[in-house]
Amino acid sequence: MNTIKQYMTFVKPYKWKILWTIVIGVVKFAIPLLIPLILKFVIDNIIDAEGLTAGEKTSKLFWLMGTSLVIFLFLRPPVEYLRQYLAQWVGSKILYDIRDKLFDHIQKMSLRFYSNTKTGEIISRVIHDVEQTKTFVITGLMNVWLDVVTIAIAITIMLTMDVWLTIVAIILFPFYGFSIKYFYGRLRHLTRERSQALAEVQGHLHERVQGIPVTRSFALEEHEQDQFDERNKTFLNKAITHTAWNAKTFAVTNTITDLAPLLVIAFASYQVINGDLTMGTMMAFVAYMERVYSPLRRLINASTTLTQSIASIDRVFEFYNEPYDIKDKEDAISLNRVDGEIEFENVSFKYNDEENEVLRNINLKVKKGETIALVGMSGGGKSSLVSLIPRFYDVTSGSIKVDGIDIRDVEARSLRNNIGMVLQDNILFSESVAMNIRMGKPDATDEEVKAAARAANAAEFISDLPNGYDTLVGERGVKLSGGQKQRIAIARVFLKNPPILIFDEATSALDLESEHSIQLAMEKLASRRTTFIVAHRLATITHADRIVVIEHGEIQESGSHEELMAKKGSYYDLYEVQHLG
Repeated sequence: MNTIKQYMTFVKPYKWKILWTIVIGVVKFAIPLLIPLILKFVIDNIIDAEGLTAGEKTSKLFWLMGTSLVIFLFLRPPVEYLRQYLAQWVGSKILYDIRDKLFDHIQKMSLRFYSNTKTGEIISRVIHDVEQTKTFVITGLMNVWLDVVTIAIAITIMLTMDVWLTIVAIILFPFYGFSIKYFYGRLRHLTRERSQALAEVQGHLHERVQGIPVTRSFALEEHEQDQFDERNKTFLNKAITHTAWNAKTFAVTNTITDLAPLLVIAFASYQVINGDLTMGTMMAFVAYMERVYSPLRRLINASTTLTQSIASIDRVFEFYNEPYDIKDKEDAISLNRVDGEIEFENVSFKYNDEENEVLRNINLKVKKGETIALVGMSGGGKSSLVSLIPRFYDVTSGSIKVDGIDIRDVEARSLRNNIGMVLQDNILFSESVAMNIRMGKPDATDEEVKAAARAANAAEFISDLPNGYDTLVGERGVKLSGGQKQRIAIARVFLKNPPILIFDEATSALDLESEHSIQLAMEKLASRRTTFIVAHRLATITHADRIVVIEHGEIQESGSHEELMAKKGSYYDLYEVQHLG
């Protein structure tokens, strides 16, 4: 679908307001068109008028100026205010609607998309590029038409005064058309390249700001400066190329603009000398040249800004049209509260078509309330397996069923409503502790939040924070320790109270004391729920109902801790390596 057509779907709800803005704008721009007529009347009908006394001329001038003053002092200001207010209101509303839709789109994109796209580039499109599109509304849909109507009215008035002089005045118009067609096609392409280069700078900057501790710890400041300079220089080169082409455009079009009044002055002067034109008409014509070529210059400027705006529209809708990897079927059913029986049937999975499978022929049946521990060497496919349960990715082949229903046949959101996850690196938002716990249930009461914190063994450290539950945790929870962040993450799962739990390396990065506290909270949370635990330290999962060993994307062994130790296979070897026997 053409990006301009897509953009117009956001404009359509405001079409009547835009029309009113144009109508009011025509009135606003038409009023100054009276000035050359007033000038002509003053010269021809008052100053050069024969048979009138000085008093009569003064009286006539007084009435003319008085009427003009009323129009310009009392009519024009409110018209100007209304036009400006309506134009900006409509533009801002359209941008609000687009950003609203884009945020919804962002939340539906798969993790595969985010693993291949820089956060800074997404932000650049949602903030910078969307803002740039406002020009399309205000200039392209409003001001351009106002300038065209202004030119049309001015030319009509000029035609009533002198046809041949009007033809001379507009004889250079075709050259404008040619120059615009020649220059602005390339300018659109250059604008897109410049915007992309800027987005890359922003994406790199966003990533490096988050990674400042790494830069400092490895003393990489000079290296990182070179890396940034390289991207910044690319943007500079694109910007200069764009600027050079833009300068050529203005050089040509402004030359045409400057030549046109000279032609009019020359031809009009010749007619006055030969008595074919009055001095008042000549003065009015010269004044109208400014009224014609001033909006024409604005149209040339508008062509530049519109080109930039359209390039931004292309980038916005290129992102907006990014397809969803995970999409609900049209007849997808909504899962209410589930029992928690889960079955993997011949599940194979790979992240991209060109990559190798990370999971092969996984068959696993999990009963309601059972605790399953997934163990094995790093890169074996444990985290990939649990990420398939909430449909962060879809299986490449085979199926996953919850309570006997293929999860691809249910609404993804209703499926995730029944799953609680605690990860190794849980994301906390830079707001209060209470708000971060409430992510599990946004409408929870204060007492429910505190009860969840108590259940997660988090209430004690929260009460010691400067502002208790109202303490701001900083970006990604930077003000809290690893153990504190994990307990808040567990608290929000307690608050959500789901029938299915997934713990993905939830304690691997913690000290033994924090791990023990969190282990107790996890065991309390897992009681009577279907639970998957991905663990590196085997001592934390010996209590599991079943331990599944995954190596190279395949299930190697399955059984209780005692059964697997007796087998003396892969699990036994892993256990011995960790000196836990």
